[in-house]
Amino acid sequence: MPLYHKLGKIPHKRHIQFRKPNGDFYYEQLFGTVGFDGMSSNMYHEQRPTQVKEIKGSYSVAPKIARANNIQSYRLRGFQVPKTADFLESRKAVLTNSDLTIVLAAPSDKTQDYFYKNTDADELIFIHRGTGKLRTILGNLDFKYGDYLLIPRGIIYKIDFDTDDNRLFIVESRRPIYTPKRYRNWFGQLLEHSPFCERDIRRPEELETYDEKGDFLIKVRKQDEIFDMVYASHPFDVVGYDGYNFPYAFSIHDFEPITGRIHQPPPVHQTFESDAFVVCSFVPRLYDYHPESVPAPYNHSNIDSDEVLYYVDGDFMSRNDIEAGHISLHPAGIPHGPHPGAMERSIGKVDTQELAVMVDTFKPLMVTEEAMKIADEQYYQSWLD
Repeated sequence: MPLYHKLGKIPHKRHIQFRKPNGDFYYEQLFGTVGFDGMSSNMYHEQRPTQVKEIKGSYSVAPKIARANNIQSYRLRGFQVPKTADFLESRKAVLTNSDLTIVLAAPSDKTQDYFYKNTDADELIFIHRGTGKLRTILGNLDFKYGDYLLIPRGIIYKIDFDTDDNRLFIVESRRPIYTPKRYRNWFGQLLEHSPFCERDIRRPEELETYDEKGDFLIKVRKQDEIFDMVYASHPFDVVGYDGYNFPYAFSIHDFEPITGRIHQPPPVHQTFESDAFVVCSFVPRLYDYHPESVPAPYNHSNIDSDEVLYYVDGDFMSRNDIEAGHISLHPAGIPHGPHPGAMERSIGKVDTQELAVMVDTFKPLMVTEEAMKIADEQYYQSWLD
């Protein structure tokens, strides 16, 4: 997010001496992306952030592929993913390619006894069910139903939930995730026609700072393996930082829909993007107001991208027999459109209360073994008259 943020105490210039009241040094760390060209933050630690005591071992979390070259439309019943106590073990990869992995999770433990760092991917976590606090090395964020949590790669974090009934839709992106450039000026400011603005972005607060030594387990993901690494100092020992690279939250309920006299194309719902995919938010909105408008989307061909829709709430007007937590996959190479009867039902309607998250990828998605456990294999035939 091209938005400056400062939290805690920092020196008046970068890369100069910064001392504690007793004369000892704080330790500076540049936390950057895309080499030295991307967004970065400068943080200041109580202890050196480089003190690894032990690497206990590693294990694979690579998705297991069931359909590598897929042209079949699928419906996945997301709420059939079983609750699993541990946050990381609960994550079930259902769709993947070389740019991103789409994950469903239903963690039931309220907290974990470890910290986590994903060095492979930015994480976009959509909160379908649950409330709690995202605790990170750069400060904390409270979250609730409908929140997107954007966690840049390399952020050390843990999530504390309030209850054991939690449902998450996660996009793990090997490409940096940004706000859409079509809504930003050349300075990075969101423009007047953007469906959200900087006021809607919730930046970290409540910086936790611990000056502690001991044995602190950090699970580090690298190249689809998780390494159990023991550090000699508490990872949340940052006294202050500033810059542009930090986690933030945005609520889908703060997305302001763009409407028109006739049906608007999916890009008006765009919320996030990378150079490999886009994420869109479908929210309650007024329908088209041309006297002969057809509110349902027209049939369209998926030639260049796979389309994934995660259904959150409400009645999604273009689909039959869709429930909260379902995922539809419409792969590239074939056309898709409203289910039989959906177009006719939409005529004359004035609004919709649907709530959904869409991910359009520019490379084909592979279907995993975890996806096949919750797949409706007859879904592709649901357009037959």
